[in-house]
Amino acid sequence: MGQKVHKKITFIDLFAGCGGLSEGFLATGKYEGLAHVEWESPMVNTLRSRLVEKWNHTKEDSLKRVIKFDVQKTEELFYGNWQESTKNLYAKENDPLIVEKGLDGLIGKNQVDCIIGGPPCQAYSIAGRAQSPTGMKNDYRNYLFESFVKIVDHYKPKFFVFENVPGLLSACPGGKPVRERIYEAFDKIGYEIRRPENLKNSIYCAEDFGVPQKRNRIIIIGIPKKNPSNLDSFYKALDHQKTSKHKTVRDVIGNLPKLFPLDEIDCSGRSKISHYQTTEKKIDLHIPRYNGKRDQKLFFEWLSKGMNSFSQEEKKAFYTKITGHTSNHIKYRNLEWDKPSPTIVAHLQKDGYMFIHPDIAQLRTITIREAALLQSFPPDYKFIGSNPYCFKMIGNAVPVLFAKGIANAMAEVVQGGEI
Repeated sequence: MGQKVHKKITFIDLFAGCGGLSEGFLATGKYEGLAHVEWESPMVNTLRSRLVEKWNHTKEDSLKRVIKFDVQKTEELFYGNWQESTKNLYAKENDPLIVEKGLDGLIGKNQVDCIIGGPPCQAYSIAGRAQSPTGMKNDYRNYLFESFVKIVDHYKPKFFVFENVPGLLSACPGGKPVRERIYEAFDKIGYEIRRPENLKNSIYCAEDFGVPQKRNRIIIIGIPKKNPSNLDSFYKALDHQKTSKHKTVRDVIGNLPKLFPLDEIDCSGRSKISHYQTTEKKIDLHIPRYNGKRDQKLFFEWLSKGMNSFSQEEKKAFYTKITGHTSNHIKYRNLEWDKPSPTIVAHLQKDGYMFIHPDIAQLRTITIREAALLQSFPPDYKFIGSNPYCFKMIGNAVPVLFAKGIANAMAEVVQGGEI
């Protein structure tokens, strides 16, 4: 008897970004992406490029499947017939089919087996709330989960995966915990998730799935309420995907070409160049950002003293000594060769001072390619956009190997006939 061949599980990816979650699901070989919805152009262009270059889609097909759109406009997303204001924003960057017939026109008669995605997390993150004068209580992103719920209600998939930061558990916009709002919203449309008081058990670390990074995320899995007993099956399957073999920074970026500081800053071109590569081997996007002499002196002192292990007050005092300013937050940190990376964040678009390269001979912050590898993106993954946008999309992405672990766990349950 040959091995049973399963029909591929279809999915829609919401808030798709540059495609970390989609990549992980597709990499299992068990899924087909029907649609990927994202509203920022660099991310859209990156994901379209990946579908063509890796997943054998035509350029025309990628224009249909990756939809540049604001998911808050759910009616227009479903049915098309876009208003003039919407057309002015999005029509030029989408296939006419999407403009005219919407997501329903693209999906056609296909069954949507699952919906995956993670609404932007800044409004839920503890760090984001701490830096906002209002604690982000009035931020519209607090309620983007409502669009996710509407789309689940519309397509009624067999299951969904909702990924976000653990800060979601303590966020309380409008005086009501968002975890309760989310539970009630899915309950209302007939879907079961873990109860609000039990969601803390749904926090997973990407490190346990082969990602060289300490990155905790809450994974909310939902299924129709007619099968509530099967919810635990998904989480048990996800637990079984964990590995005890944790990867380190050295494992994934230790063999990249070294980038050393120049004796003199090169100001001959349009931008200043502070570092050079000694080998001829070129790696796409492995290009150092400008770190001038003051930065290099800072990095040397930080690394030579091993300041990662210093107290918070000592680190703040160091920042004051270097800049003359004071801060309530730690501003500097280096990666360590034989440990996983701390969480890769979108703040990298602004500076890399919390991601100083561990090699004291290089005196720099990490490159775009290094950030991508620490997020477990494959080495051939191309990111399309300005350097700041590339850092942003990588920092916001779901690590690919984490996504692949989630996808394999979900497929195990679905293809095993438990739902």
